[in-house]
Amino acid sequence: MEAGLSHPMEDGTNPPKPLDAGALFVLKSRGSWWHCGYHLTTSIVAPALLSLPFALSLLGWVAGVFCLTMAALVTFYSYNLLSVVLEHHAHLGQRQLRFRDMARDILGPGWGRYFVGPIQFGLCFGAVIACILLGGQSLKFIYLLSRPNGTMQLYQFVIISGVLMLVLVQIPSFHSLRHINLVSLVLCLSYSASATAGSIYIGHSKTAPVKNYSVHGSGEHRLFGALNAISIIATTYGNGIIPEIQATIAPPVKGKMFKGLCVCYAVVLTTFFSVAISGYWAFGNQAKGTVVANFMVDEKPLLPSWVLLMINVFTFLQVSAVSLVYLQPTNEVLEQKFADPKIDQFSVRNIVPRLAFRSLSVVIATTLAAMFPFFGDINAVIGAFGCIPLDFILPMIFYNVTFKPSKQSLIFWGNTLLAIIFSILGALGAISSIRQIILDANTYSFFANI
Repeated sequence: MEAGLSHPMEDGTNPPKPLDAGALFVLKSRGSWWHCGYHLTTSIVAPALLSLPFALSLLGWVAGVFCLTMAALVTFYSYNLLSVVLEHHAHLGQRQLRFRDMARDILGPGWGRYFVGPIQFGLCFGAVIACILLGGQSLKFIYLLSRPNGTMQLYQFVIISGVLMLVLVQIPSFHSLRHINLVSLVLCLSYSASATAGSIYIGHSKTAPVKNYSVHGSGEHRLFGALNAISIIATTYGNGIIPEIQATIAPPVKGKMFKGLCVCYAVVLTTFFSVAISGYWAFGNQAKGTVVANFMVDEKPLLPSWVLLMINVFTFLQVSAVSLVYLQPTNEVLEQKFADPKIDQFSVRNIVPRLAFRSLSVVIATTLAAMFPFFGDINAVIGAFGCIPLDFILPMIFYNVTFKPSKQSLIFWGNTLLAIIFSILGALGAISSIRQIILDANTYSFFANI
């Protein structure tokens, strides 16, 4: 295929549209459904899953497991709806490679440019900042295991994490990440299994905390806590880049995304439920923001140091892969703006701006991660404003607008009801997240050594 031409059509009816440099160089359509499964798994099964025991502690057993299960069912359904819509347009010779392309073609140009585009960019870049910060925190944890009285500050480890990303971000295309994302899949299974085994070990040990599964606080605190928990669960299951992942699949695309999602959700169910249930069982309402924090009491480990070291090494390595995946929308936009699709991807004309602007994006993300080590609270707001619209609301709207099912059909009302319910939950979750920032504001400080 010549540079600048669109992907081959599946029915041959419409003339191909020219591809911009972002689509041509970053979103190369060469992958298989296995590769798609690796990308999906890395984008969803991330170290954020270690916060699921905390989410359950805000909800209790019944509500917690119910929300965890419903989020799995709804996201699997919504991601498949997105895939079906994408396949339909590909069949018509109008393959959509980006989320904002879908919004533009289905809802109108303004939706892609002023709503979906900014939300997706904010969500993905927020995820990159959070991942670089988490990488720094993992490195600091490893450092303190070997030097309990060490004097290095968190921001120094965040910078080290950012330097690694400066190198990795130069990997040219999304498809080029397939082998890294296969390793990422193995890593997330490894640290999830280690965290589950650690929770079970501590839960059965003599030093096990008293298990109390009641939900803390008054009625108001319980309500806002439950909304926070729903936001955490939604963010953990969130993706926000389904169209970009499907864009990496070589045509014909029909049926391949479903297989990739099956691979992904086999890992999701294995990791999310094992970590959430074992962590909440072991620590009850004392579960902390990440279950690994419960493995230390008064700076003394409850597990052998090598287990904690292994969990943090696996977490650090996998979070680097997650950062790369969520940098792809930024890379695609930068390539679209500054690269020339009419000449070779690896020409000096295209390499120089790629090197400069990708490095600049990582420098900005690293600086923000070091400045705002309390970014978890901010990320909860980003999750409420980003994950819920992109993953729980828009897929249903896209499907109903594209296929126009009968207003008397179950699928029409099912999609409409889900979109309404999650619109309400998203608004309440955003309010709850902003409230938490206000409550915690007096504990924030720039470059804090948390």
